[in-house]
Amino acid sequence: MAAPPIAVVVPVKDFTRAKVRLAQHLDAAARAELARDMAGIVLAAAAPLPVSVVCDDVDVRTWAEAAGADVIWTPGLGLNGAVQAGVAELADRGVDTVVVAHSDLPLATSLAWVAATPGVTLVPDRRLDGTNVLAVPAAAGFRFSYGAGSFDRHRAEGLRLALPVRIVRDARLGWDVDHPADLALPAHY
Repeated sequence: MAAPPIAVVVPVKDFTRAKVRLAQHLDAAARAELARDMAGIVLAAAAPLPVSVVCDDVDVRTWAEAAGADVIWTPGLGLNGAVQAGVAELADRGVDTVVVAHSDLPLATSLAWVAATPGVTLVPDRRLDGTNVLAVPAAAGFRFSYGAGSFDRHRAEGLRLALPVRIVRDARLGWDVDHPADLALPAHY
């Protein structure tokens, strides 16, 4: 069977350790439930594209497999290393373009359009700081650099590789949940 031209990678952290910045507003069980629910929304948004969850937690692996996702096991690599390994694995499988979508996007809808343009597509968070979703040619050797300021670093990485860089501000994909105020979703969605 031929590899699909486009696939999605979703990095998912151990649900019990996710969203610790929300600890003053949500207890551990509520944070785990929130993280699991948002990750499910992102997996649904990946359809009909094949999706691989990169993780290093057994419970996340079990959840992802039950949700129909492929799992790429990435113990001890951290976020950047896990995404790098996931994209490399998909490139080895013959995937042309990988969409990387974070698992904390409660308003996520279709992700397929992100890969519709050749080169790199960046969908920043609404603060123009982080990179919530991006699409890259799987075999381009793109170096991922998540964390504060990742949007600028990812834009620079696309330019370093001499790839066309498209920036799309999308209200739904730009809404991630990192801070307590992010829990108040906009009413118009």
